[in-house]
Amino acid sequence: MNKIVNILKIVFGVLGAILFVRILNTGDDAIEADIALQTSVLNPYMWVSYIILGITILAVLAFSVKALFSGNVKKTLISLGTFILIIAISYGIASGVETPLRDGDVLSANGSRWVGAGLNAFYILAFLAIAAMLLSSVRKIISK
Repeated sequence: MNKIVNILKIVFGVLGAILFVRILNTGDDAIEADIALQTSVLNPYMWVSYIILGITILAVLAFSVKALFSGNVKKTLISLGTFILIIAISYGIASGVETPLRDGDVLSANGSRWVGAGLNAFYILAFLAIAAMLLSSVRKIISK
């Protein structure tokens, strides 16, 4: 399995390098001026990127599910439940107001509320991470 992964890494690396050199040789001005050239030069590079992203996402999901069932399931479910609770609290305290965007569109009140919920969840999780680091440091100092 490891040999196959190494071969795939080499193949995608060489293919990406070849396509990158092709883009560099074509030049910025030529690519910007001709739509057909953009398609023929940039599309293969983008497809390689999409394929690599897809493989990466599948690998992360597969290893996450494997680790979920091979580890302590109870602890994992408690952590997942806590995360969902933080998201629910963040959504509950977020306010949503229709907001005009720069391009003329309008962000809906619900969309604005989800943005606020994401920011609130980030602040809560950042606070908890900092508190955990401080608590760990204090415990180490006290135990010595």
